[in-house]
Amino acid sequence: MKRKIINDPVFGFINIPDDFIYNIIQHPYLQRLNRIKQLGLAAFVYPGAQHTRFHHSIGAMFLMDEALKTLKEKGHEITADEWDSSLAAILMHDIGHGPFSHVLEHALVTDIHHETISYLLMEQMNRELDGKLKTAIDIFTDNYPKRFLHQLVSGQLDVDRLDYLRRDSFFTGVVEGNIGSARIIKMLDIKDDKIVVESKGINSIENFLMSRRLMYWQVYLHKTAMAAEKMLINTLKRAQELSIEGEKLFASPALSYFLSKKTYLEDFENNGEGLRRFIELDDNDIWSALKVWTNHKDTVLSILSNGMINRKLFKIEITENAVDENRIDLFLDKFVKRYSLSPHEASYFISSDIITTDMYNEKDDSIDILYKDGTIKDISKASDMLNIELLSKKVVKHYFAYLRD
Repeated sequence: MKRKIINDPVFGFINIPDDFIYNIIQHPYLQRLNRIKQLGLAAFVYPGAQHTRFHHSIGAMFLMDEALKTLKEKGHEITADEWDSSLAAILMHDIGHGPFSHVLEHALVTDIHHETISYLLMEQMNRELDGKLKTAIDIFTDNYPKRFLHQLVSGQLDVDRLDYLRRDSFFTGVVEGNIGSARIIKMLDIKDDKIVVESKGINSIENFLMSRRLMYWQVYLHKTAMAAEKMLINTLKRAQELSIEGEKLFASPALSYFLSKKTYLEDFENNGEGLRRFIELDDNDIWSALKVWTNHKDTVLSILSNGMINRKLFKIEITENAVDENRIDLFLDKFVKRYSLSPHEASYFISSDIITTDMYNEKDDSIDILYKDGTIKDISKASDMLNIELLSKKVVKHYFAYLRD
């Protein structure tokens, strides 16, 4: 093959090693990720956050390649098939994401997790490629004998996280996420078929865990981005309700499919219509529909769509305690009277629930530190800087979002 190089703003020049990987990158399922923003609606807060799931997948592939080089240099056997399959697995790990990344999982495709859709799409690609993705799928699903390869795809210290923290930090300008991914990768090793980190890399791991926590509250759970997400979810739910009731809404064929019915896992299995329609969806379908819906005769749909298009987002309050039900009722009553709506219709102008973060859980998949004498300690025991109890504590907060006056 001709030598293919991608110029990445975060990592510089990235080589595509062979035709097998090039053909995966060129596949329509991967190219669709060019039309899905990595950070969903965070650009309402950080205008630079315009990078896509495709950018992230290429960056994660680069880091996987670097990690495999490090492990091979340290004497661990990785065959050519395992190498290519690991690159393929991380390239494809996000293909099941819908428009705005996670939003559809809370609105239209509610019973199917994006990882399940990723797996079903990989199976479909595998059929098209005459079974060449079997090892990659086994690595992705943790069914491959060398389990450390799966850890690099999905674990506490996987290349997915190492890329998105660096990349999201770069494009948002939030410097706290700028982790030392190169140093972390150079410190990786394998002990008993498990990824470990050499003890001299402990400071980089401490920085990684702290950066992840800071990025969650500053970017991923930023209250304005959350307000936009809750508003979009309510907009799509209202559109779906109207469609199921027989209202013919402007939408692309793919979006119409998901608006007009509830979908279930069986709609996606065996390359079902749900899966085929899903891969036609991207951010553009939603934006196109929202622009037209701003003039729809339904008061709820038009107000919410106008809010999304013109950044008149929900106001949001994040508190330690649940919002008082009487306060919710007061807002509902206000919207009922102001817009001449039923209480059910007015409920679309409100969103209230909890948000949680769980930064590090050693019971899930610990980050193990390897010492020169061969002993291993979990980072929670090895670190004398971090309060791991604080990092691993599940933070639960309540939010109340509502239409602005």
